[in-house]
Amino acid sequence: MVNKINFKLMKKLDVIIIIISTIIKVIRGVLTKILLKESNGLIFIGKKVDITHHSHIVTGRNVKFEAYSEIQGLSGKGITLGDSVTIGRNVMIRPSSYYGTDLGEGLFVGNNSSIGPFSYIGCAGYIQIGNNVMLGPRVSLFAENHIFSEVNETIKTQGVQRKGIIIEDDCWIGSGVIILDGVTIGKGSVIGAGVLLSNDVPKYSIVIDKRQKDIRSRMEKEL
Repeated sequence: MVNKINFKLMKKLDVIIIIISTIIKVIRGVLTKILLKESNGLIFIGKKVDITHHSHIVTGRNVKFEAYSEIQGLSGKGITLGDSVTIGRNVMIRPSSYYGTDLGEGLFVGNNSSIGPFSYIGCAGYIQIGNNVMLGPRVSLFAENHIFSEVNETIKTQGVQRKGIIIEDDCWIGSGVIILDGVTIGKGSVIGAGVLLSNDVPKYSIVIDKRQKDIRSRMEKEL
């Protein structure tokens, strides 16, 4: 198992490129850090990262914002990112509209968690992501639903409801998973690629069916 970069196996030029790239990200982080509501350590910011409403954002130590990610801070409860959180390339975190209407609730991400590239975190309702959670590429979370009960009114004018989303500690969410409002994913669960979640998932579950029909427990020993 390889968890750390082995510089002995890399060419000197590669190491130099990594070091220079990291230094540039740290410099961008220092310039951004002073604008945040609170920041408890280094932050690393890739190129063309778009962070708005900084005063609503709190970060821990060693938080990484990869290139082209978009983080909108404007929200009732703010955006809180724990230690060693990674926001992947082209990720969009959006609690509210761009023009200040429809104020959303916000997002909490625990320590050592990551959001994969091209993911969308629609945190109009409050989203809580625990510690050591891995979200793969192109995962979408929608913590809001439109009300459409009245057929004589347009859906747009009937408003929305927000229950929020909870992903407990130590979960692995595969590529392309869609998680809808009101869902809680229990601790230690694995959600397979492409699954659509509209109901709660018990702790230590494995969900591999695209419509959440096949749910197994990690606690069951394979024969």
